[in-house]
Amino acid sequence: MSSKRKLIMPTQAEDAAINAGIAADPDTYELSQAEFKQLKRVGRPRSESPKVALTVRYDADIIEAFKSGGEGWQTRMNHALRDWLRTHRA
Repeated sequence: MSSKRKLIMPTQAEDAAINAGIAADPDTYELSQAEFKQLKRVGRPRSESPKVALTVRYDADIIEAFKSGGEGWQTRMNHALRDWLRTHRA
């Protein structure tokens, strides 16, 4: 999805002021290349079976029925399709 927001880069003076603030902060420092390479990735581990992003159209009443159950409606929809595949040929 494309954002219509414009990225505003700092001027050289603003960038210098930002870097001076970072340098003056005793609680932070810039990592060396060696330290940067030692960083480990954080966050959710990669899935063995990742989901596929796609665009699909459903009737509004179908989507509303799943959404009315609250959070996790896409997961419930995925489970419903999987259940259907158990008894039907795709």
